[in-house]
Amino acid sequence: MEFFVNCNTSTLAPYTTPLDKLRAAHLYRRLGFSASVQTIDQAVGQNAGPLVDALISEAVNMPPTAPPVWADWNNSNYPADDDAARQVRRQQLDEWRITYTNAMLNDNLRDRLSFFWSNHFVTEIDIYDCNSFLYYYTDCLQRNAIGNFKTFVSEIGLTSAMLYYLDGAYNNGNNPNENYARELYELFTLGEGNGYTEQDIIETSRALTGYVERGELGCEQVTFDPTRFDAGTKTILGRTGNWGYDDVIDILFEERPNEIAGFICKKLYEFFVHPDSDDDAGNAQAIISGLASTFIASNFEIAPVLAQLFKSEHFFDDEAIGVIIKSPFDIYLGLLNETSFSYDDNLLLNVVSTCRMLGQTLFDPFDVAGWQRDRSWINTNFIIGRWLTSEVFLEMAFQNSQDQFRTLAMEAVGAVDSNTSNPETVVSALVNKFTPKGLLTAQDFENAMSVFKIEDVPESYYGPDYIPGGLGLWMLAVSPEVPQQVFFLLMHLIRQPEFQLK
Repeated sequence: MEFFVNCNTSTLAPYTTPLDKLRAAHLYRRLGFSASVQTIDQAVGQNAGPLVDALISEAVNMPPTAPPVWADWNNSNYPADDDAARQVRRQQLDEWRITYTNAMLNDNLRDRLSFFWSNHFVTEIDIYDCNSFLYYYTDCLQRNAIGNFKTFVSEIGLTSAMLYYLDGAYNNGNNPNENYARELYELFTLGEGNGYTEQDIIETSRALTGYVERGELGCEQVTFDPTRFDAGTKTILGRTGNWGYDDVIDILFEERPNEIAGFICKKLYEFFVHPDSDDDAGNAQAIISGLASTFIASNFEIAPVLAQLFKSEHFFDDEAIGVIIKSPFDIYLGLLNETSFSYDDNLLLNVVSTCRMLGQTLFDPFDVAGWQRDRSWINTNFIIGRWLTSEVFLEMAFQNSQDQFRTLAMEAVGAVDSNTSNPETVVSALVNKFTPKGLLTAQDFENAMSVFKIEDVPESYYGPDYIPGGLGLWMLAVSPEVPQQVFFLLMHLIRQPEFQLK
């Protein structure tokens, strides 16, 4: 696997050339979990500005996922028998995994972002172990994913999932716990050691006390108990007063706007553009600085920052395409969207389970710092696992319906060539659909051609425009071998290095 140096020298100037298929696919691979042939084809020829505006508007206006019937359950709602209660909890959790994975699959930017933020404002359900808390945490991620970042920080810190995960639910005025205060600065807003001191953490932890009313039934939302709040004077980031939770957020954003904007815009850049923002060969730092200025000027609204980035020459530069290693969820949700193959809830649960095996457990990032992404997704075991599990997905799809493989190929080549007798047309279209920039060498393409032209089809049967003197008896739309040929080609492509990139 080749690792890429960030040599992108393009600017934040708007990208004004109508989108070609390469860049349309790039946009949807980054802003969502890829897209169908039809969606990409509709984007071709459009200008990036209006299309990005439409995708951002869709994300801003999308309502959060409807609450499940158990959203407000506490322990009293579950069976008294422990084994029966555990079974109900597992069923609920599987239900929510399916619901949220469907949202990632279908909601483009909104749930690409909510999933990104779940790896920024990290919690782990294994620690707080309450499905109701998970629902309200997910709801907070979705409502704020492309909203105001200051509001987001304030709301996420008071979710019960976060209060339990980082010990805020045990942060008493007479015995402050520093965990949340530390992560608020180090991981959520400023970056490690960037504009705060250990004393700021101590004082902030005192200001965050009091959210310790945990109820008596278990799995009840945490509320504020004023008698457990430290009402003394605190000095936070140079300002002294009888500060509480809301004051901490206000002081943080008033006193450290530049640090917050730089830290968050760097994370957004590394997630959406290139994992290396410190390479001297490109101008990533200038891009991040420009985005940070927009973030501050917009009073920490997320949408203007993303609009500026996604419309830019920098985002659509050749150097930004195909340089990020797909996460496990990118692999499988991307395959589902790019193939438009049929799926059911059981398949989505298989996706969740497979991603867990490959290092990405839904609702349970690796630790409080989250998955480190990109290169961490690839090692000897993981790459083999990615191949084998992708093969299982394709085999299941082939057993379910062979015709959908022919349909995929016909859609990929387009209406004009939907009954071509030239295998090169088909292979080229599918290679370009499932890899960001095609295969690296001409020999790699020839290898793909050899896989596609299975032995059951004599070479002479391909059309005269491909082989002089060919009979042209093989035709994409009708030849019975086509579904198997497409299946073999996809089985080959998923093992290519280029397929691992987006």
